[in-house]
Amino acid sequence: MTPADLSLTVQHAVRRAVDEGALRVAVPQHVKVERPRPGGRGDYASSIALSLARAAGHPPLHVAEVLRQRLLDHPGLERVDVTSPGFLNFTLLADGQQELVRAVLLAGPDYGRRPPTGQTAQPSYRADVRAAVTADAVRRILLFQGDFVRASCETSCEDAADPAWAQLGVRVEAQGARDRVPADITPLPVPYTASELLRRLGRDAARWGLLSAAAHDRAKLGDELLRQSEGNPLFRVQYAHSRTRALVRNARQMGFDSRPGHHIEDAEALTRALGDHPAVLASAARLRAPDRVARHLEATADALLDFQHTVLPLGDEKPSAAHRSRLALAEAAGVVLAGGLSLLGISAPDQM
Repeated sequence: MTPADLSLTVQHAVRRAVDEGALRVAVPQHVKVERPRPGGRGDYASSIALSLARAAGHPPLHVAEVLRQRLLDHPGLERVDVTSPGFLNFTLLADGQQELVRAVLLAGPDYGRRPPTGQTAQPSYRADVRAAVTADAVRRILLFQGDFVRASCETSCEDAADPAWAQLGVRVEAQGARDRVPADITPLPVPYTASELLRRLGRDAARWGLLSAAAHDRAKLGDELLRQSEGNPLFRVQYAHSRTRALVRNARQMGFDSRPGHHIEDAEALTRALGDHPAVLASAARLRAPDRVARHLEATADALLDFQHTVLPLGDEKPSAAHRSRLALAEAAGVVLAGGLSLLGISAPDQM
């Protein structure tokens, strides 16, 4: 069960409680689930009962218990606990890791995508290259999260006449005089033009440098972005993706392919990274913060690179069910890395 699946499951529990008359509240469009905070239990937690308590006219602990009773029979959950002041805590079944891998591989590039929300987002950005590239990434993420998006520049964006803006992936739509609103995407600007960044770094490195730092931090746009070394986060992420593709190719040469089914005890970090991907995308959309996606890709890449050496048989060892499951996990990591890079407008090479 992925976080997105769990979110939908809890939403269904709320709807069931409303239909049965146990709660009188509006069913939320989306339920947030996250890793438990200190003092919590299980694999994931949700504060939905705290959010619904006032409208329901009941204490949060009562609302949480109402929902818990309607979650106990779900086949993907081992147990559901309630902790003060009203958190729901979920422990997934032991085979949840391989269920997650199956879900990622089945969804492919759509893993983490939300259905259309019917809502329109209208982010506005300041007329400089970092804000424009950030707005482009925000637009991609919002679309992936089901919103209709109309991103626009707060002024005439004269710099956008530079063809380098288009080469960086920026689509400019200036606001009309009547529509003009203050920019809400305003990262610290950089002392470079789009043409300078493209000439020195190229599209991938320029976008990573502009997007990977939080809006209030200075973008790191030095030559280190071009180095093929572990100290370059962009290289690690793209290299990790290329390793997942190489593992698939090498496995085929050895006569086997991926097949989820065998729980992998030493892949906790990688499993957690895959499971957290939908929640990271939702958070990045809500906060207009593509840097969250970049940091998540770094964590996923590091976990994959630590894990990759265990995937293929060694020496005279024959491929086993465990190897097929390990390959499936690596392949799922490749799906997450490629998807995240695509949302940032950055390529995911199959070979490096």
